[in-house]
Amino acid sequence: MTAEFVHLRLHTEYSLVDSVVRVEELVDAVLAAEMPAVALTDQNNLFGMVKLYRAALARGIKPIVGVDLLVRESGERAPPSRLTLLCQSEIGYRNVTRLLSRAYLEGQQRGVALIDRRWLSEDTLRGLIALSCATEGDVGRALVNGQDAEAERACAFWRALFEDRFYLELQRVGRPGEEEYIAGAVALSARHSIPVVATNDVRFLKPEDFEAHEARVCIHEGALLADSGRVRRYTDVYKRQDPQCA
Repeated sequence: MTAEFVHLRLHTEYSLVDSVVRVEELVDAVLAAEMPAVALTDQNNLFGMVKLYRAALARGIKPIVGVDLLVRESGERAPPSRLTLLCQSEIGYRNVTRLLSRAYLEGQQRGVALIDRRWLSEDTLRGLIALSCATEGDVGRALVNGQDAEAERACAFWRALFEDRFYLELQRVGRPGEEEYIAGAVALSARHSIPVVATNDVRFLKPEDFEAHEARVCIHEGALLADSGRVRRYTDVYKRQDPQCA
């Protein structure tokens, strides 16, 4: 059987803010789904990399090393956007470690490690593939807000750095503005020949894990699980991605 889908955006329990996925259980699930590879993209850390490598290679699965970064945006109140980097080579891995180290040493804001765009260049991003992070990236945020010109500028910025190694992510995970984003992203892709990739932004493996996951999110955010007014960024509904988008 030829795999139709490989997860490229996935947080484990090492992303303390929002995931309950354990590496060993992840590898079992990937093997059961007959996927040949899986990426681990924890937020701002590579803590699970060695464990994933050992467990995946032992089961005949290709591990893909990555990281989910927070990028500082201009404006005092502007929340950071996201960018996911996947390592193509040892050079890419070394570049990721340098960026993460710099984020913790120089880029912290209110205890959160952020990447500054001024640190990014062809050299510091060599050996890396970039994913746009759908509605959580700067391109997606602009599209959801109807700022098409800003989305164009953001795409041009990333394409100048990554060339054909920048991918627009397409996701259907129940977040507001998804359909508007997908339409805008597909249009951008067609206009500028930017490749697209389908992802699922995994935080838990089974629907029954959803409540435990939500409890972890609430602990991090200082919110009450029963608060009907809290922001809900995740859903327990699994929606399979269209393999033709990958």
